[in-house]
Amino acid sequence: MRIIGGRLKGLRLGPPANLPVRPTTDQSKEALFNILNNRLDFDGLHVLDLFSGTGNISLEFASRGAEAVTAVDVSYGCVQYLRSMAQKHGLEAVSVFKADVFKYLQQQTGQLNYDLVFADAPFGNSRLPLIPGMVFEKKLVRPGGLLIMEHPSTIRLDHYQEFLEQRKYGYSSFSFFGTLEQPLTTDH
Repeated sequence: MRIIGGRLKGLRLGPPANLPVRPTTDQSKEALFNILNNRLDFDGLHVLDLFSGTGNISLEFASRGAEAVTAVDVSYGCVQYLRSMAQKHGLEAVSVFKADVFKYLQQQTGQLNYDLVFADAPFGNSRLPLIPGMVFEKKLVRPGGLLIMEHPSTIRLDHYQEFLEQRKYGYSSFSFFGTLEQPLTTDH
């Protein structure tokens, strides 16, 4: 795992081997950020990273200039690792919370709106398909913002009104949700 853009570009992440994670691959992350580079201005972005794990995605957004990155994970080891990496590299924009993501979502009041919500739930989690409904019900995504979910390619999430498109990268897919009026890119 490495940071692929921004001021920490090239930084290799070396989380402890015993963390309960399945990190987004560099190839998938590069494809995702190529899409986002054409759509977003990272400066000033407010990001919510659900099931943040090692913080691979949180650190990438912070490296690219996001103003605020809120990371949520239930694993104490993951939370400690991400906090230490953010502190070590001077990423004050990163705030890390140890919490069960589903309980965290239920407690939200809609007053914390994000430009982008990224969710990478454990692939075996049976509640994974509920996340888009919870995020939009709690009004966590600002108008014009995005929810991006990483999930097994075998799961379809296109029944949500906010669904925009799905991109497959082998066994993993990214599904995009929001209120954009056009597809994220024209190439499929």
